[in-house]
Amino acid sequence: MSHDDLDFEPIRGLPAQLPEGEILLWQGSPNWKRLAKRGYHVRKVAMYFCVLVLWRIGVGIGNGHTASAILVSSAFILALGCAAIGVLSLLAYWNAGSTVYSITNRRVILRHGIAVPLTMNIPFPLIESAGLKTYADGSGDIAVALVRGQRAGYMITWPHLRPGHFTRPQPSFRAIGDAREAADVLATALAADARSNPPRVDIDAAPVARPAMSPPRAAAAA
Repeated sequence: MSHDDLDFEPIRGLPAQLPEGEILLWQGSPNWKRLAKRGYHVRKVAMYFCVLVLWRIGVGIGNGHTASAILVSSAFILALGCAAIGVLSLLAYWNAGSTVYSITNRRVILRHGIAVPLTMNIPFPLIESAGLKTYADGSGDIAVALVRGQRAGYMITWPHLRPGHFTRPQPSFRAIGDAREAADVLATALAADARSNPPRVDIDAAPVARPAMSPPRAAAAA
């Protein structure tokens, strides 16, 4: 697996021309609004500031503060909340605009990064498993678990990671609208690669089974 600086793109989302025999099967990018909600958690941030406003009003009334004092302090908290949501939404917009997910018949490619664009190449032999998570709005995430010994840098890859997996980060296609289509493409490519490149049997080690897409898991749109 490689994670290289992006200096020149002969094809959008790809760090170089594809080698002979390698075919681009699918490309896509995150939906920035869904990425803002699920990757940058703008809804949770909004709820947090709403709770702060209610708490401030309750404390003000309980302590006998004037209505004008309560209004000013509540407006200040709301302004901070709006600023935070605006910054997070802008980051999600920029991140989605700079991200391209690609699937070829040999690897998965994630081009991402706002200030410093990077390209992560994940050849199929380094993928232990892949899974699809769908949401009520039809969008979804595709996560790939890497074989042991391979690790994605959490800080440089976030938010393109499966949530909640810190010890073994899983690079992910986040907030894509055609998640099922992309999952089908990846599953077919992995199966074809497994047929053409069967795992090698070592004397001192059992062969490792090649990956297959796990069944989709539906989740309510959060």
